[in-house]
Amino acid sequence: MLYRLLRPAIFAIDPERAHRLTIAALKLRPKPHKHSAGGPLATEVAGLHFPNPLGMAAGFDKDGEVPDALLAMGFGFAEVGSITPRPQEGNPKPRLFRLVEDRAVINRMGFNNGGGEAAAERLAERLWRGGIVGINIGANKDSADRVQDYAAMTNLMAPLASYLTVNISSPNTPGLRALQDEGALTGLLDAVMSVREVSAAMHGGHRPPVFLKVAPDLEPADVDAISRIAMDKQLGGLIVSNTTIARPPLKSEHAGEAGGLSGAPLKGPALERLRDFRKATGGALPLVGVGGIATAEDAWERIRAGASLVQLYSAMVYRGPGIAKEITRGLEALMKRDGFSSIAEAVGSE
Repeated sequence: MLYRLLRPAIFAIDPERAHRLTIAALKLRPKPHKHSAGGPLATEVAGLHFPNPLGMAAGFDKDGEVPDALLAMGFGFAEVGSITPRPQEGNPKPRLFRLVEDRAVINRMGFNNGGGEAAAERLAERLWRGGIVGINIGANKDSADRVQDYAAMTNLMAPLASYLTVNISSPNTPGLRALQDEGALTGLLDAVMSVREVSAAMHGGHRPPVFLKVAPDLEPADVDAISRIAMDKQLGGLIVSNTTIARPPLKSEHAGEAGGLSGAPLKGPALERLRDFRKATGGALPLVGVGGIATAEDAWERIRAGASLVQLYSAMVYRGPGIAKEITRGLEALMKRDGFSSIAEAVGSE
């Protein structure tokens, strides 16, 4: 209710400035001493114990500044990033647009972040608090060797991550999505997994699962190839999906802006792509459902379609910081309504 009252004033501010103010406010919140690992929605995925299946997607906390505040808001896990080896400004402003009439967002941020070393220092300081914090890694726009960038980020972040996400599906770094091609993807994942093994040997055996974040704009052959490679490389899971470059009918004046579209219009395509990956993997690989999730019913639909975990970001722009607790309460009620004793039992049950 409070957020609904404040939203007109917030929406009067430039979206990127409003976002930075939000991060600044969250940094002022008292940090919890420790994070809980249990609860009625607790589930295990890729060897990790999640207190609930709802996470904050990458893009909100690009520099790993407020993961503990997000966990305290009721998210079962937080994914920070995308983080690149070197700091970069990202694309020219304006680069973030609210499509209010469509309950959507278009962004062309371009992996703006303060670089790996600064983020690693922050994330190392909060390790003792526990909680599931994934680290989403990317490549610098001007890198001469993007595979080496991912390898370097794996070496830097593996000791600090609950899980690593290899992000090759942002539409805002030219050429990045080409790494989803079969040959390029195989070489990239070989490099990441090799560096992870070296890191594990140096850091007491800590071997975070590796997730791959894919685009919704994939052909059936792409889905089959990515699924085959992901299972062959024994990834922890696939995150389905990133923002879309497609443009369904939209009402907002910003509909023609370049960049990745997220929010309500992505719900249908992301759900269908999740079902495609569920079919292609035969349920043998955990899937994380992202895109257009705004309610408990949306999250539940994604879980029953095959997602072991779900994430959101754009919906919080429109529904406010209470969304995590609202959705998790709703999920618990839906799980009981449909006669399931756990989230894991419901995965893929449609």
